[in-house]
Amino acid sequence: MAAVLFMEHLDGTILVTAAPRIAADLGVGSAEVGLTMTVYLVTVAAFIPVGGWLAGRFGPRRVFCTSIAVFTLASVLCAVSGSLPALVAGRALQGLGGALMVPVGQLIVLRATDRRDLLRTIAWITWPALLAPVLAPLVGGLLTSWASWHWIFLVNVPVGAAALVAALWLVRDTGTEPRPLDVPGLFWCTTAVFGLVAGLELLPHRQWAGAAVVLLGAAALSGAVAVRWLLRTENPLLDLRVYRIPGYRAANSGGLAYRAAVSSVPFLLPLLLQDGFGRSPVESGLLVTAVFVGNVGVKPATTPLLRRFGFRTVLVGSVAGGAAAVAALALLTPGTPLWLVTGLLLLSGALRSVGFTAYNSLQFADVGPEQLSSANALSATSAQLATGLGIALGALVLQLSAATADALPGTGELFPHRAALVAVAALLLVPLLGALRLSPTAAAHVTERPPRGARSARRG
Repeated sequence: MAAVLFMEHLDGTILVTAAPRIAADLGVGSAEVGLTMTVYLVTVAAFIPVGGWLAGRFGPRRVFCTSIAVFTLASVLCAVSGSLPALVAGRALQGLGGALMVPVGQLIVLRATDRRDLLRTIAWITWPALLAPVLAPLVGGLLTSWASWHWIFLVNVPVGAAALVAALWLVRDTGTEPRPLDVPGLFWCTTAVFGLVAGLELLPHRQWAGAAVVLLGAAALSGAVAVRWLLRTENPLLDLRVYRIPGYRAANSGGLAYRAAVSSVPFLLPLLLQDGFGRSPVESGLLVTAVFVGNVGVKPATTPLLRRFGFRTVLVGSVAGGAAAVAALALLTPGTPLWLVTGLLLLSGALRSVGFTAYNSLQFADVGPEQLSSANALSATSAQLATGLGIALGALVLQLSAATADALPGTGELFPHRAALVAVAALLLVPLLGALRLSPTAAAHVTERPPRGARSARRG
């Protein structure tokens, strides 16, 4: 699961670095290559809701292994594409594989995990999701500069093949749980998610702003109809009652804003370092890997921190510290000492890792086996939406602040990048308020942390 999660997240972000080279090779504009990223994200988000039903109908092991094979085969098709339509088709097939591969794989892991092992398990499958967006600029820059853009897809083949062999060997077949497909629920959910992700992807582009507004409006209407249907039908595609669980609700409300903010930072950092500071793509990629080092370096401490201080304290500390770190990034200049830049990126990565692990563990702490499939599909959809929202927000603020800088001489070339990072830091105030409202004993049975009264009595 960790391997396919890394592969899917890396593939979803690495294309940004190679877009100019692909455009030149295929004889199209860089903006047109952006369509391949949009198609991928939209396909992933649109097909996530049906993953739980397919796993129940055909068995999670079969669906998981098939999705890995589809994703790997689609990567080969993308690598051998000789035209933009062929590349777009390959990316759509990749999106289909990714939409089923990650949520169904996570469902298999969660069903096999005892609550006492939840923190350690979530920590193991969280760090690849943090690693991939940070490594993508470096890996993409190296492969594009020293080999060719085709290799950004071919690197998936050995990872996918190894993951498929491991899945066939390790994953047990838990059987099927056939239930009727909620066709109206599937239609309205898919329409809402498709409209929202496509709208967010198109919103930063001025020529598509009108279409983006229409898509977002259609998404809001479809979402309202979907919620009404899912709450009233007897066998809903997704069980929305899972939002009545306080921990799950907190992790997927404030957690949505947190994931959006965190997802936008790997997008904004290379732009600041390359466009703002004039560094090369390889130099920028090497600097951004400091975030990864912070992610991995703090990973052994995330579970002990949660056991020692509880979810509320850890989330408040990591989110508040993360907001301060992002705000500090906005103050950097081309002359800032390299050691200070690296240290700030290390700290940002460490706080990011702790926050992600805490949110991912909290959301499943109180979910029962009968609601796990719906909870998993809803959280996967939320995470995908958060990624699109974060990148769209960063790109939109960059464009608006760049227009402001043109209209107000003297603001400086770094103003758009600083404004975008400040906006991300401000967005982190939303999950911070949510974390402050959490109960101090939230999910204490997962951390095995005794209530405050019990600790006082024991000390007495």
